[in-house]
Amino acid sequence: MNTRTEKRDVHGWIALDKAVGQTSTAAVASVKRLFRATKAGHAGTLDPLASGVLPIAFGEATKTVPFVMEGRKTYRFAVCWGVETDTDDAEGRALETSAARPDAAAIGAALSRFTGTIAQVPPRFSALKIEGERAYDLAREGEAVVLEARPVEVYRLALSETPDIDHAVLEAECGKGTYVRALARDLGRALGTFAHVESLRRTRVGPFSEADSVTLADFARLQEAGGDAALATALKPTETGLGALPALSVSRADAQRLALGQSVLLRGRDAPIGQGLVSVSTAGALVAVAELEQGALKPKRIFNLPR
Repeated sequence: MNTRTEKRDVHGWIALDKAVGQTSTAAVASVKRLFRATKAGHAGTLDPLASGVLPIAFGEATKTVPFVMEGRKTYRFAVCWGVETDTDDAEGRALETSAARPDAAAIGAALSRFTGTIAQVPPRFSALKIEGERAYDLAREGEAVVLEARPVEVYRLALSETPDIDHAVLEAECGKGTYVRALARDLGRALGTFAHVESLRRTRVGPFSEADSVTLADFARLQEAGGDAALATALKPTETGLGALPALSVSRADAQRLALGQSVLLRGRDAPIGQGLVSVSTAGALVAVAELEQGALKPKRIFNLPR
């Protein structure tokens, strides 16, 4: 007789160290099942070829996912010179080849062209939609995929090492929507050859770093050793996802009004100056994300965390 696993309310974040070969969707499903969580989501897809930091939110923390996705991301990736593929990574079919191989000096000199705000054409095999269809679905069906260049932000792009003439290892820090695969492709073209990403590891997403991340096997061992209580020790609080927002503390009375969806006018000499989104708490407990404008707080997202 089959028995259904009883779900439970779990709130907070973990940083999963995703393994190569696993989809982000499958990784979230595995972690959700392990924690027996009623609700889970991730902040920023990693391709199956890629490994590294995959932030996963549970329960009320899923409301903070958009704020984490807006954060900077860092990557360490190996570029293979001489071959351009249809997916811009090692899983694709070779489209172009070249015998030319750039040296370290040429690579280093070209990197400045790919930092700052740049125009980037996303890979054809991407999750972007064209008239309601995913680009990668159209590409797999053999249809011509034409994506327009769009501005993306690359804050840092550095050469880490050149292990041999066919490969270079680079590190990138970039903003939302930047494709590392496209960086490798375009860098190869700029250097008079072709290129694709051979391996990719994400080392940071917003407040979540490689040092914080834990593998699925480690989580399983933790659960086996200590059950739900042991897993709970690995959770980061929901407000971790709001680390980029200014924090504001209010009275319990004002917190109750915000929780009801009502605006709150902050008065007195201690009233905050400024405007924009803020993270609001009372007595150390997260209450809402609110818009601060002319001394008034207007709730945008309300959190129903256990008190």
